[in-house]
Amino acid sequence: MGLTPSNFQETVGETLVQHQSIIDILSKGHEASAKVNRAVTKAVTKCGCLEIHAVKPEIPAEASLSDLKQLLNHHLSGTLCPDCREVIESELGRQAFYLAALCNALGLSLQNVMEREQDKLKTLTIFNLR
Repeated sequence: MGLTPSNFQETVGETLVQHQSIIDILSKGHEASAKVNRAVTKAVTKCGCLEIHAVKPEIPAEASLSDLKQLLNHHLSGTLCPDCREVIESELGRQAFYLAALCNALGLSLQNVMEREQDKLKTLTIFNLR
């Protein structure tokens, strides 16, 4: 059986010991998010495996909403080196851990949260404006 949001959430519930308070979960989740941001930043500023090339996009007046997908980009070039990839994956894992812990504390199913979001994305497609 492969990994699912449900069994990941169950594993988090079984292993979370120290930070069970909702206050701890929220603050650790925020800290994990900051560490993801820092790890990506270090891939640019310390390692250099990624570069950021951000400029204001030129969007023609006649551009449609569907054109935006091709006109807008992530402003990144390069490829994560193995070291940066490992650090970022680790930090994203920690962030996912606290997301699952938050769902547990609130009595929510991570699987249901993800399925509802996917349903919205499939329904709204590019009109979700994210």
